[in-house]
Amino acid sequence: MPQPNRRVLVRSIDDISIEEVPAPLPGDNELLVRSTVIGICGSDTHAALGHHPFIDLPYRPGHEVVGVVTATGEGAEHFAPGTRVIVEPNLYCGTCPQCLSGRYNICRQLQVFGCQTPGGMADLFTIPADRVHRVPEAMSDLQAALVEPLATPVHAVAKAGDLTGRTVAVLGAGPIGLLVLAAARHAGAARIVVTDLLDAKRERAVRLGADGALQADAAGLAAEAHAVLDGPADVVFDCVAREQSMAQAIDLVAKGGRIIVVGVGAPGPTPIRLDLVQDREIRIEGTLMYTADDYRAALGLIASGAVDTDAIITATYPLEDADQAFAASLAPEHVKVLITVAAA
Repeated sequence: MPQPNRRVLVRSIDDISIEEVPAPLPGDNELLVRSTVIGICGSDTHAALGHHPFIDLPYRPGHEVVGVVTATGEGAEHFAPGTRVIVEPNLYCGTCPQCLSGRYNICRQLQVFGCQTPGGMADLFTIPADRVHRVPEAMSDLQAALVEPLATPVHAVAKAGDLTGRTVAVLGAGPIGLLVLAAARHAGAARIVVTDLLDAKRERAVRLGADGALQADAAGLAAEAHAVLDGPADVVFDCVAREQSMAQAIDLVAKGGRIIVVGVGAPGPTPIRLDLVQDREIRIEGTLMYTADDYRAALGLIASGAVDTDAIITATYPLEDADQAFAASLAPEHVKVLITVAAA
């Protein structure tokens, strides 16, 4: 009899279920992977709430996934069964100008495993062998589950250029904002201020190394941030990506500074002060996902202990309680919620 395969199906935030589907078989150059740990991303909860501009409901999540290779297709035998892997979920064409220049994270035909295709929030899944990275022997599965979410901040920080001795503002102290904090500090930022609406998140940001953490809707936010940084921020990372946060970013950033948009914006237009962007020579740049170089850098950061993984991972749930895990991910006391899959 075929091996049963449980897989999470999200129809809405209030309708998350487990479907049973046939166990997949690896095709040429593919791996069959048994999931061990899967992270719930902000993109997952946005999609479940119907707010993500690029993920349609229903969908089958799981792009932050760690697992163990159980079988290989022809051409993928260099991954022995038992090898622990993490998925790099960007599925790209390899032939468009962006791919050919090495920027496959913005492939013209980009799809994301677990967003536009069924993902790894399941017992078993298949994935092209070139879309995984080996997990170092000394790294736990829980630590490895943070590589994918850390790779996005690593990529964003690289976009900002050399941060050595520079000042930084991070808007939003959710998982991505806190990991931007860690990546920016590791990259040499001299002073970092973080903003958030919630006391608990601001307190956590300070514990994780922020020089100051400010109320995001404070009337005098820009002046308070400038006081912490001894002037305007050289770089602002907007991990919220809403009209209010973009307005704040323009107020916070120095003349000639950079604003890096890390958060996923809401569908539709977002007004900004173009007069100030022009007059102050402010550079606004988007950042999407990562490449293999960012994954390798994220692996190194976690292996070095530069990221306090215990402070980031705040809850784990078994696969059968995926609905509870999604609900927990929306609770303000949590940063990163993980789903674990017991060995068959």
